[in-house]
This record gives sequence, structure tokens and C-alpha cells, in this order.
Amino acid sequence: MNYTIKEIADITYSEVIGNGEIKIKNIAFDSRTIYSTKHTAFLAINTKKNSGQKYIDSVIEKGIDTIITENQIDNPSINQIITKNSVEFLQTLAKYHFEHSDINSIGITGSNGKTILKEWLYQCLANEFVTVKSPKSFNSQIGLPLSLLQIDKKHELGIFEVGISKPNEMENQENIFHPKIGLLTHIGSAHSANFSSEEELIYEKLKLFKNSEIIFYNADNLLTVKIINQLYSSKKLISYGLEINNDIHIISDVNDRTQDIQIKYFDEIITLPIFQRDEATLTNVLALIGILKELKISNSDIKEKIDALKAIEMRLESIEGIRNNLIINDSYNLDLDSLKIAFQFIGEYNKPKKSLILTDILDSSDNSQELYAEVSELVNEQKFDKVFLIGEEISAFYELFKSETFTFNNTNQFIDSKVINEIENQVILLKGARKFEIEKIKEILELRKHDTVLEINLNAILHNINFHKSLLKPETKMMAMVKANAYGLGSYEISEFLQLHHIDYLGVAFADEGVELRKKGITTPIIVMNPEQHSYDAVIEYNLEPEIYSLRVLELFNEQLIKSGNQQKYPIHIKLETGMHRLGFKDFELDELNEKLNTMNVKVQSIFSHLSSSDVPEEKEFTLNQIKTFEKNSSYLINQLGYRPLRHILNSAGISNYSDYQYDMVRIGIGMIGESSNKKIKKQLQDSVSFKTVVSQISEVKSGESVGYSRKFKAEHDTKIATIPVGYADGIPRMVGNKVGNVGINKKLCPIVGNVCMDMMMINVDNANVKEGDSVVIFNSHPTLEEFSKYCNTITYEVLTSISPRVKRIYIKN
Repeated sequence: MNYTIKEIADITYSEVIGNGEIKIKNIAFDSRTIYSTKHTAFLAINTKKNSGQKYIDSVIEKGIDTIITENQIDNPSINQIITKNSVEFLQTLAKYHFEHSDINSIGITGSNGKTILKEWLYQCLANEFVTVKSPKSFNSQIGLPLSLLQIDKKHELGIFEVGISKPNEMENQENIFHPKIGLLTHIGSAHSANFSSEEELIYEKLKLFKNSEIIFYNADNLLTVKIINQLYSSKKLISYGLEINNDIHIISDVNDRTQDIQIKYFDEIITLPIFQRDEATLTNVLALIGILKELKISNSDIKEKIDALKAIEMRLESIEGIRNNLIINDSYNLDLDSLKIAFQFIGEYNKPKKSLILTDILDSSDNSQELYAEVSELVNEQKFDKVFLIGEEISAFYELFKSETFTFNNTNQFIDSKVINEIENQVILLKGARKFEIEKIKEILELRKHDTVLEINLNAILHNINFHKSLLKPETKMMAMVKANAYGLGSYEISEFLQLHHIDYLGVAFADEGVELRKKGITTPIIVMNPEQHSYDAVIEYNLEPEIYSLRVLELFNEQLIKSGNQQKYPIHIKLETGMHRLGFKDFELDELNEKLNTMNVKVQSIFSHLSSSDVPEEKEFTLNQIKTFEKNSSYLINQLGYRPLRHILNSAGISNYSDYQYDMVRIGIGMIGESSNKKIKKQLQDSVSFKTVVSQISEVKSGESVGYSRKFKAEHDTKIATIPVGYADGIPRMVGNKVGNVGINKKLCPIVGNVCMDMMMINVDNANVKEGDSVVIFNSHPTLEEFSKYCNTITYEVLTSISPRVKRIYIKN
């Protein structure tokens, strides 16, 4: 977008007050999210729920000098565009902008999967075409126009999702945006309460494709097939879905995880290594393939692009519960489709039993009898140990549920009954409509009640892994380091997630760490990087793979191997010394090493070394010499062995800075958390860890009064002090006190004053508008983990691994 104020007014039949020659490149409608005031106009949108007029003064204070409004303001220094209707203004401008752009376009609508497919298409096509897409889930009567206004002259392809919530909305959306390629995703129960029938909902959705040249549609719904052929039989129609009568469908057994998935695209067979095989993912992949084929992407490129897809974030909390339970909190929305997806996810968790807490389904037009008959059928298929039904409506159908079932009229009645206290060692899925305040149950069930939490975004970790993979050849394997409790994030939780996404190896420091993972059901190969002599029997018993770094260690391990009665070649990993002078075989030991290996019942699974300075640009020559030494000595040993083990030397920084030397495998550690010494790489990574707490109390400290132990802080003037419940017992070093470190409160950095206490510390909040109970960021984005590490005069690794086990970990995953 790049228009003068006068041009905008002419396009939208509006009036100009002020300088009409000023250029406008951005339109903001939310005063809280204005990221730039340059060439930005603020649109005071008036809706039934809110009036943008009341935010005009605040945006002018931020520096906005152009206002689009329905009511003239009394400020001669501000340029104004006066319009009759703010929403219609936005839609008219977007329609003109889209129709005067030379862009190929994809329009996505449906009930479920719109945002995921939009993001996947963007990830797959951004390198093929200059592409623009809807931000987040901007698909409404306001969101779609704002998305279209992002189109620039450079763009070749636009991918936009289009949403509706009631009848007669799509006609207006199609008037603004008429995509050349249409994509209809799964039609389900989302927003169905506003439509008289499923048929009306489908007709409304399909209006978007009135002017499309080609339509891809999910044909597993027979009513969709009937209606789309009635409306658009003259258009090019391509069906996709899990049923075999679709143009694009699966022909292999998706439950056989030893085999790649075979997909039939008309008469072609496409083979893909898809690891996540729930119905929603597979259906979305079929739609994705159809559009990629239409845009002339080769099968080999499709395979590579789908293999590199990154997860799309959808909040689902995994929290450690009391009595060894695992709490899965998916109470952000509740309809039949999200219930199905939740059921697919809980199968990923390794607990012997599972229970369900389920409320009334509110946003549905379905007949109650039919709705809960289908719900009970779904629930019965999951074989829950116990089912807890909350709500008068769903409770009326309790006889349909086969598990041991309990009914309650409301959440408080459920809590008062204390029946949940009988559950132990289970996965407990919380699935409820917001009205029922399921969070109250979550608070009772969670193990740690501390207001201080470490929130780990598993989606961000997967994004970071996939980004690092994008720097590598497709065939290069990856080991994830999960030692030291996965850098403080939780070894089992991170390992389970990575195993689900088919990481090739896991790395731990000591055998005990690997044993614990095996006991909890982790089956991925695990390398023990520092196996102690007394742990060799555990290594063998739990099928762990030891690092061997000296002749003494090799002989001791072989002795234990003989004692164990092992009959097969046992996998080991040979560490070479290349200049770090920590552990490893030197070049003059290789002949003797080979002689001993030939007499032992072992197989060298990999040969590796470690770069000491791959994150230090000034040490490039030293690093390259390390790699040269590794190449020479590993090649020599391979020639002696007569077979070819995997080779690996790159750590996270090595992947970023020396990817030419990736060999057969790389090792990622801090890189998956979102840290990198390479500034260009760092910009592409996502922060995966947030350390948060809350304000416990705010005090007014008079001039001359002191704060904390030893009176290290004395107020020079009347000062406002916030106390927060986190201290050195939680992992905050005392050295960040006395104004060395800061925390973030309401987007302001506030200094830590006085000495840090064991369980608390005090913050000067004179410069922030703060109240008790407000959220406090120890580190995330403001300050960042890197900035907090600098306060501590250390590295990010030490900060993360120092966070106390008493701090509650919360896991967010897709």
C-alpha cells in the first residue's frame, strides 16, 4: 500500500482535512499494536462493541499525524480523512487495492485448518514466489481487508484466509477479494450455531469462489460434494480427502510407521515421510499437495518442502500434576472438531491410563440428542478410565458413556466432590467451554502452585530445529542434546516431544539421565556423552549408547559387556581429540584403538569431536584446523574399520557458521531453545522460554527509608517498590540485585533494588503503571534471555540450568 491521503479519500469517497499529499503506507486500527508512526494512519473503527474514537488522543500522543474517522476532531495539526462508515471505508480501499494489483491469489475458507494451511502454503511457496499472506488469523470483515492492504507491487502471490460467522457475510468478503485459486477446508461445527443448517453454512462458504478458476475442496463431506457440483460444475474442481474416491487421497497404511505414506494425485503416486499422522494433519497435507502441484512444484520439491514444514502454534498446556498425573489443558475452545483433535493429541502421552473432564458444548446448532450421541461415541472410543461430565445438558446423557462416569451441574460442584483425588498416574484431559472456568480445576490438579513459572513453547523449539535443518542437506541426521534436564527445560517433556517429531538421536551427559528417559518410555537412540565406570551395567541394561574416549574406558566397557552376556554387536561412539583438550583419542592412539575394536563385540555407530570456538568469529582459523584434524583422523579410522560409521562435529553454532562440514549428523542444543551467536540466524529463531512471576505487593517507600537485607537500597526520594515472589532459591543470582538487573513489567524495564532474597526480590516501579497481581517477565523478550544473562555476567546455558526445580514448568504445544 502506498497512497496519498487525497488518493485514499478519492478511492473511498471521503473528505480530506489537512495535507492531502502526505503518503500513507500503513493503516493501524489497534492503538496497542502500533509499531511505527511513520506513514501510518490510525483508523478509528466503530463497531457495536467498541468505538475507535476514544483512542484517538492516545495515538496522537504516540506520534500519529493522520486520523481516519467518522467524526471530525478539533485538532488543526492533524490530517484527517472523514468517512461515513469506518468498516466500509476499509473494505472499499482494500477492494480497490486488490483489484489494482497484479497478483495470483489463493483464498482459503472452511471451518477448520484455514490458518494451518495458509502458513504451510506460505512456508512452501515463499521461496518460489514473492508471497504475501494474512497475518495471524486475520480473516474477518475487518481482518481480510487489512490483510489485502499488505499487498505490494513486488508481490507475485497472495495467500489469504477468509472467515465468516453468520449468513450473508461471504458475499461481502467475495466482493472485496476474489481469489483465482479457491481452497475449501473441512466443514465442521465451528460457528454453526448461527446457521439454520449445515447446508446453509456450506452454501455461504462457497460464495467465496464465485470468480475462482479452480477450486480444491475436502470431499469427505458428501453434502459438500453435492453442493459444489451444483454450483460450480463448469469450473475446474479437484477433490481431496481420506476417502479413496477423491482425486487426491492416501493409498498406503497410515498406521504402519515403518513405511512412508503413499499419496495418489490423479494417476501419480507421491511418497512422503510424514511423521504426524492424525486425520487433521493428513487431510491438510493432501490439500497442500494439490495446490503445490497446481503451481507446478515438482514432486521432489514437494517432498522436501513438506518434510521441512514447521508447526503452527495452537496453545495446549502440558502441566505436571499431583499424584504423578499429567494435566493437558485444552480448554481454550470446545466444539466437536476441536474435541476430535484433542483426542488425537493425548495419544502421544505415555501414561497407562487417562481420564477426561468434559463440559457442555455451547456453540452448536446440532440437536442435543444427536450431538451428545456423537460425543459419547467419540469418548467411548478413547477408552478413558474415568469420565467427568460438567453441565446440566451433557449430564443428561451420561448413560451413553461406557467408562466410569460422574456428572456435575457446574465446576464448583465437581471441585467440592473431591472425586478427582482418586486419580493417580494418568493423563487428565481438561476440555471445556470458557463459561465453566475449567482453569479452577487445573489449579487444583497442578503439582506446583508457585506464581513463578517457566513456560516452554514446544512449537518454538520445533521451529528452531526445523530452521537449523533448513541449513543442512535433507539426509543429514540431527541429535538433540537433552543433558542437564534439557538445559533446565525438562528432559522427559522435551525428549517426548522430539521423539514424536522423529529426532534421530538424543544426547545426555550421564547414564542416569538416559535411564530415566527409558523408564518413561523414550525409545529414540540415546548417546551417553560421559558414561561413568559404575554405570556401564545400566547403559547396557537400558540400551544406551556410550561415548568411548580412551583405551581404558573401552576396555572397562568391554569387560562389562562380556559380563552381561550380550551376543550382538553393541553400538558405541568414538570421541576424537581435535584441539579442545577435554576428552578423546589422539592420532597416535588410532592404530591400537582399531586393534582392540576388532577383538570386541562392538560396532562403532559414530565418530565425532567437539568444536570449542565455533561461536567465536575470531577463532575461525582454529575451528577450521579442528575440522581438518577431525577429517584426517576419522577418515584414517574408517579405513581401518572397513565400514563407515556416522561422523559429526558441528554443535548449534557450528550448524550456523560451518554448515559445509555437517558430515552425516549434527548436534543441536542451545540452538533449539532459540539462541545463536550468529545475528542473522538469531533473527530467524523464536524465543522458546519465558520465565514469569507476578507482583505480590506494592509499597510506598519514603525518602531515606531502606529496602531489603543489609539496607543496600535507600530511597533518595519517595519511591514505589514492588515485591515479587522469586529469589535466589529459584535461580536468580544475588549479583543481579542493587540495580544490576532489570525485569519487565507492562513493557517497561524496572530495576531490581536491594539484595535479592531467597524467595523474593524488590523492584523499583516508579516508571511503570503497576498494580498488585500484574505479570512480571524475568526473561523472554523484554528483557531477553541473552540480556538477563549479561546481568548475571554469564552465559545463557548457566542461567537456564540454574532455574530451580521448584519453579513450575508449563509446556505449550501444537
